Amino acid sequence: MRQAIVLGILACLSLVSYVGAEDPYVYLNWVVEYGEISPLDVKQRGILINGQFPGRLLMSSLMTMNGVKQRKTSWQDGVLGTNCPIPPNSNWTYKMQMKDQIGTFTYFPSTLMHRAAGGFGGFNILARSVIPVPYPKPYEEFTVLVSDWWKKDHKDLQQILDSGNPFPLPDGILINGKPRLSSFDVVPGQMYLFRVSNVGMTTSINFRIQGHTLRLVECEGSHTMQEMYESLDIHVGQSSSFLVTLHSHGDAKDYFIVASTRFTKPILTATAILHYQGSKSAASGPLPIAPTYHVHWSMRQARTVRWNLTANAARPNPQGSFHYGTIQVMRTIVLENSAAKVNGKLRYAVNKISYINPDTPLKLADYFNIPDVFTLNSIKDSPPAGPAALGTSVIGTTLHDFVEIVFQNSESTIQSWHLDGYDFWTVGFGSGKWNTTLRRRFYNYNDAPTRYTVQVYPYSWSAILVSLDNKGMWNLRSAIWPRRYLGQELYVRVWNDERSLYTEYDIPPNALLCGKAKH
Repeated sequence: MRQAIVLGILACLSLVSYVGAEDPYVYLNWVVEYGEISPLDVKQRGILINGQFPGRLLMSSLMTMNGVKQRKTSWQDGVLGTNCPIPPNSNWTYKMQMKDQIGTFTYFPSTLMHRAAGGFGGFNILARSVIPVPYPKPYEEFTVLVSDWWKKDHKDLQQILDSGNPFPLPDGILINGKPRLSSFDVVPGQMYLFRVSNVGMTTSINFRIQGHTLRLVECEGSHTMQEMYESLDIHVGQSSSFLVTLHSHGDAKDYFIVASTRFTKPILTATAILHYQGSKSAASGPLPIAPTYHVHWSMRQARTVRWNLTANAARPNPQGSFHYGTIQVMRTIVLENSAAKVNGKLRYAVNKISYINPDTPLKLADYFNIPDVFTLNSIKDSPPAGPAALGTSVIGTTLHDFVEIVFQNSESTIQSWHLDGYDFWTVGFGSGKWNTTLRRRFYNYNDAPTRYTVQVYPYSWSAILVSLDNKGMWNLRSAIWPRRYLGQELYVRVWNDERSLYTEYDIPPNALLCGKAKH
């Protein structure tokens, strides 16, 4: 039986699927349903958006817009802490405002292991014409979605996790839904913008284009200092945009676009084709080399990505006009991830609490004052001793707090963390165990870029600074999806007692009710 969800999306003052940036409203209608796909030459069930895999550029039971801040309306965030699942054969309309953002974003299903079946796509927000962009207008833009992929059905993968077994390595890597043969047609001598996103579930990738250099101009809504790279690591949930200048007509031939896994054995590789107009020569090897494990290489590269202080972002004022390094930190939170056996099965925890979703979304419980759904500050600000346990972790904060969050990784695998509702300054990366003396040695208080997803290297730490200026209930999660599914997440409640539309919008009239909120 065909089951589908029809989603209407009303995006206010945004550009989606390259609709004119000056349009005040954009309406999209998505039909989300299962269909047959075979990206690794094995027929399997996939999640299609309007019949497409990957989904159309810009649902499944909930969709989240990865990196879109949802200003003053965590009601639209599309995760189980804020929204009830959308039932099959029904519809729901998201209403989102994006006037204070520009950049490269993505969307994907946020429930269970649905994203292992697809349902993901690009979501790009362009600057208004009155706000200058700090690079020349490209001849054309391409959206490149890189993902790891499994031949197993998403429910089989979910059963592996439910049984307490380790998640398997991916069977392959895809570029725009294909392990090879995706093609990007280009004109010699022109300059192109490549928006590259890692929409995978477990695997960092290295991206490069044979015979060409990459000028990094934007990462996750942050204009950067335009360093040149032969290749760049892009970790799970991250996005980066590159300007690529093509060779002249006399050098017209095809080249490989390459994405390969980082920190894995074996190394998996996907290729696409940069097809020059007039080319009579097919792309040929060898493929451009890239690092494989090389953790410190990646960490050093991460430190070279810096904020363009004089460039405008979504607003006319320069990015650097907000002097984040001079603001007093009001609270430091150290979050340590861990793997543990809870009730005899593998779980993942943050500060010894492995998150479980209650039947009632936290946002609904908070709004309707429903008891016994969650307890504020049920998770400690620093890693405690003792065994891990199941729980519903919510950190309580005050609107406009300026907070330091340190992600401590005491495991042998790379981590990736995402915070809904915000971007943040990625001020520091370091090896070993974090302590307060490392701020002076390793923190960038001047031109650290803002991002919405940050990587944490094995046996290392990463530090961010975030201005909590967006009231609501916000998901802080592992972007590595099997870990998130098994409990490596929590919520941050940003609050003040004033009930005002200036700080938060009311519950939408079409809000779905479930759990204790339904009675």
